[in-house]
Amino acid sequence: MTIEILLRYLHFISIFAIVGSLVSEHLLLKKSMSRKEIKKIATIDGIYGIAAMTLLAAGLTLWLGGYGKPSEFYTHNFIFHIKITLFVTIGILSIYPTVFFSKNRKGNPDDVVSIPKIIFMLLRIELLLLFIIPLLAGLMAKGIGYFG
Repeated sequence: MTIEILLRYLHFISIFAIVGSLVSEHLLLKKSMSRKEIKKIATIDGIYGIAAMTLLAAGLTLWLGGYGKPSEFYTHNFIFHIKITLFVTIGILSIYPTVFFSKNRKGNPDDVVSIPKIIFMLLRIELLLLFIIPLLAGLMAKGIGYFG
């Protein structure tokens, strides 16, 4: 039971880190930025990536590791499948901004780089999708969506 509590805690804290990272990136993003500013966002994006991997590892362990509810509770719930699909979609949407920040953080710190509009849009879509996931988790916890 202690491992389950720790896994759930890690899962929960990872969610906070992901939300905090994405909101920070969105608030710091400007139409044009110095490489020094982009380096800051790249660091925050790295934290976002680590938190996403931690969330995934804890979630998969809870699902498939036999801790807490049986795996069928998740596997036979269409809301869970929507939740996983949104998580994967967010991950895919984050690839372009991550690559852009990684490539543009290097060089003269005073150089100014124009930020493509698509990065703003991708971050906003990621945030929107991210805020749907807790609603789905709440529905799933009540057994809604179970088809087993």
